[in-house]
Amino acid sequence: MSIDMNSIVRVREPGLGQDWLGKERYVVKGGGVVVLPVLIGDSVEIRDPEGLQEVHVLAFNSVSEIVTDQLGLVPDIRGTAIAEMLHSPSLSALKIKQKLDSFSINPGDAEAARVLSGRPGEDTNTTFTSATEAICLICAPAAPMLVYEQNPPTDLEVFVTRANPGVIIANELPDPLGEQAIDLRIDASTAKAYEVKAGEYIQIIDVDGRQCSDFQCFDMAKLDKGVERCLDATTTRALMGSAYPGPGLFSKFYDVDFEPMLEVVHDTCGRHDSFGLACTSKYYDEVGYPGHVNCSENFNFALIDYPVAPRKGWMAMNLFFNTFFDDAYQFMFDDPWSRSGDYVLMRALKDMVCVSSSCPCDIDPANGWVPTDIHVRTYTKENLFKRAIAFRKTTDSEPEMTKETGFHSKTSSLTRNFTEYNGFWLANSFTNHGAVSEYWACREGVVITDLSPLRKYEVVGPDAELLLQTCVTRNVRKLADGHVVYTAMCYESGGMIDDGTVFRLGKDNFRWIGGNDTSGLWLREQAKERGLRAWVKDSTSQLHNLQVQGPKSLSVLEKVIWTRPDKASINELNWFRFSIARIGDDMGVPIIVSRTGYTGEMGYEIFCHPRDAEAVWDAVWQAGQEFSIAPLGLEALDMLRIEAGLIFAGYEFCDQTDPFEAGIGFTVPLKSKQDDFIGREALVKRKESPQEKLIGLELSGGEIGGHGDGIFIGREQIGVVTSGTISPMLSKNIALAKIKIIHAEIGKEVEIGKLDGHQKRIPATVVVFPHFDPKKERVRGNYE
Repeated sequence: MSIDMNSIVRVREPGLGQDWLGKERYVVKGGGVVVLPVLIGDSVEIRDPEGLQEVHVLAFNSVSEIVTDQLGLVPDIRGTAIAEMLHSPSLSALKIKQKLDSFSINPGDAEAARVLSGRPGEDTNTTFTSATEAICLICAPAAPMLVYEQNPPTDLEVFVTRANPGVIIANELPDPLGEQAIDLRIDASTAKAYEVKAGEYIQIIDVDGRQCSDFQCFDMAKLDKGVERCLDATTTRALMGSAYPGPGLFSKFYDVDFEPMLEVVHDTCGRHDSFGLACTSKYYDEVGYPGHVNCSENFNFALIDYPVAPRKGWMAMNLFFNTFFDDAYQFMFDDPWSRSGDYVLMRALKDMVCVSSSCPCDIDPANGWVPTDIHVRTYTKENLFKRAIAFRKTTDSEPEMTKETGFHSKTSSLTRNFTEYNGFWLANSFTNHGAVSEYWACREGVVITDLSPLRKYEVVGPDAELLLQTCVTRNVRKLADGHVVYTAMCYESGGMIDDGTVFRLGKDNFRWIGGNDTSGLWLREQAKERGLRAWVKDSTSQLHNLQVQGPKSLSVLEKVIWTRPDKASINELNWFRFSIARIGDDMGVPIIVSRTGYTGEMGYEIFCHPRDAEAVWDAVWQAGQEFSIAPLGLEALDMLRIEAGLIFAGYEFCDQTDPFEAGIGFTVPLKSKQDDFIGREALVKRKESPQEKLIGLELSGGEIGGHGDGIFIGREQIGVVTSGTISPMLSKNIALAKIKIIHAEIGKEVEIGKLDGHQKRIPATVVVFPHFDPKKERVRGNYE
């Protein structure tokens, strides 16, 4: 029997760049520049996925001659924009400028080509072919976006197809992070030892992707005394309270003496192992591969010049090794999550001997079935790297390291307790305050909190209203300028993509604010698929926001916010309304202030450009001193929103949950919104035959119901806890939960299952939802 190889459906692996096999891909950040070499016949394609982004190209050769015209382009603009972009304080911009200086090239004096105009209705893609060898600069010029504008700088994608694929031009490794001390290639299936000093940094890079690298290190001072102390995975897990450390507060590796060895500074993969040994001869012997090369023996050979006793199996930090425990607690593994160029950066806390391997396993998915190289770089202690984790908008997006919001300098002066949230560092709680104190400050006074990671997308164009009317459940046609509406966004199945708010800035101008990038990207996809003249542009980097919440929030803001006579003043601003305003007076920092929030209290949100964030914080903070304003972290915010019945993605809803099940059925006006929208047909059916409902629970005792805890009547599981907390104001143990509709009546007695769900049960009762202010009086400012 013959097999038609063309009929085989291949597994999709978008994270490995299958969609651009045979090409090199580069990302030009909005407001940034990339440099790439081109040879004769090389083809360069530039894509503007968001639209309306201008693009400039400049090229020069090895003798410093401008050769932009030899790319088949018409130089028609001075390279001023490129020169301005290179004055950015970023390391990449500095390197590019230094390289240009070495060629005596000043882009501001050269003729560049405007290859995409950034104007509506014109091309968003362009391709050119080089007729010479050149260095090509591609720029996405942009200025900072004002809060009332909708022209954020957006990213470009560049794809290069080489005329001679055999000539390797592109660097297969990411650029060095700083001044290097060691540059070491570890060939596939080998290991090498190297030395680092305290304070130096170790970067371990997966060159081609899906390759494990076992890592171990030894305290050099103790080795000199004849004492062998190395990284101990069990001690590390116990002290860090996690499977392995990551950038942030719990970032260190320890030895058995409880002494810190290293701290993790960067991690672009986020999936490693500390439970298994580095692979051993015994493993291969027992699965039928006697004599197979293995990491433990490679470690022994690499460490032969050091006073380290060989071992049959080495405990190690197994970087990029994708392991997990299944439901039967079997130790399992699969293909690594790491992609080409992923890395872990660690800072040495002692003088150390280190050893790294490129795992040789080729008999299972541990290395994607094909062992490849690992690369090690070390950096001098004079370098300074901020803690960061990689964030990707989509599976095939380039990684972006954790950012600091525009308000970070202010929040970090008040706490060191931060967590990564949607690609940014946000405060969990604040020193000398704590979650409970912050909670009471919001319920009784006024708080300020940074929620800049909320995703902002500008939706503009003649069909912008039609796009949103099609994609969200609320009736956008009823939305007036200066109004805000809270809505759901659903798939055709009725499952929720996200919840968020729509701001109407003008006839054809809207702003979508949601919890994740999926909703913004989906809006853009729908505009493209439907042929609508609407552009959806990511403005998250241009709009950072504070929430000022609590009964005294108006008293604070009326001291600092100025509005034009034709706009609603802060005193006049109603619930779900916004004004374009300024801080102080008519010459102050431009902001948008909205009467919205996420606490169940009267409150406001202030949006500004990150460059103005410190000034905005200072103005609000100073004005709030007479009202004892307090900072609010995520821990207290969670208590507040659970009391108020405010839902959170991944907890109260996912793409399997419809708005009715998520407790926000009011966002689906099936009767009053006559226009069709995505998911309408499914939502009509799901409303007629509801299966689950979001309800409130009161639990006995003080043990909190955790997310995912089962809800039972007898042996039958009838629901699941989505969020739980101890309510300070109500003095009760409360929870939000999804429960079968037939058991959702008020007063129904149920049990929360702990341990295995049956060995420990907490009595609970279905109560009025939400627990706090069910009539929404406080958010409207009615405190009497």
